[in-house]
Amino acid sequence: MIDAGSTAFFSAIGACLDPQIIWLLVSSVPGGLWVSAIPEATQRISGHLGLRVDYTFRFRDVWRHQDLLLEGAVLTLQLSGSAIVFGVLIGVLGAGMKTSQFRQLRWIVEVYVEVIRNTPLLVQLFIVFFGLPSLGIKLDAITAALITLSINLGAYLVEIIRAGVEAIAKSQIEAGLSLGMSRLQLFRYVILFPAVKIIYPAAASQFVLLLIASSVASLVGAVDLFHAGAFIESRTFRSLEAYLVITAIYLVMALFFRAAFAGIYHVVFVRR
Repeated sequence: MIDAGSTAFFSAIGACLDPQIIWLLVSSVPGGLWVSAIPEATQRISGHLGLRVDYTFRFRDVWRHQDLLLEGAVLTLQLSGSAIVFGVLIGVLGAGMKTSQFRQLRWIVEVYVEVIRNTPLLVQLFIVFFGLPSLGIKLDAITAALITLSINLGAYLVEIIRAGVEAIAKSQIEAGLSLGMSRLQLFRYVILFPAVKIIYPAAASQFVLLLIASSVASLVGAVDLFHAGAFIESRTFRSLEAYLVITAIYLVMALFFRAAFAGIYHVVFVRR
């Protein structure tokens, strides 16, 4: 009989298992389960076999798939840009209905806004992608993600745009009418520009958040940046490096969005 805590016990393990397998057992069990369950045994195995419980970063294994990362980043930007365009259209339409004199229109928009803003984006995506086929409506992953992101963004923009329009003082509108402005001129010079200036910072923040939230599209098969990172991780088994790289790319894209929107604000509203 070999004592479970003896040197012979650990030597027997070393003779039967490849050191790489033991290394995986020691360091790669999710949540550190091995270490938390039998920490003393883990340390003694490592010591007897001459293993060091450390980690060596190997980003080159991830960068070998840089083409896939680039394709995923491009798709993420395209998906986000398209969703922003459609989301703004939905937001403008919804804000117009929200300020309408017709009670039924206001009620419809209020229900839409409350439902979308108080339910998870992932659930909305699954309803569109997995639920609509039950009604005979089948959409590919990118189309389903685009529709979901647009509807989600539109719900937030409805309130942002409505608040901006209502922030325009009625006295300014009355002054424009007294000067003989047409309805179009009044909307363009008195309402539109000041309202856009008011809502721009909040809307720009929503656009950046949309870029980040677009990663949920990978869960229905869209080959975006997150999907590319998950694919690379499954091929290289370099989980930490893969997700650090896509985190860095998301960060760069988000900062680029913020810088671009800040530049637009400075050119359009500050210099004018």
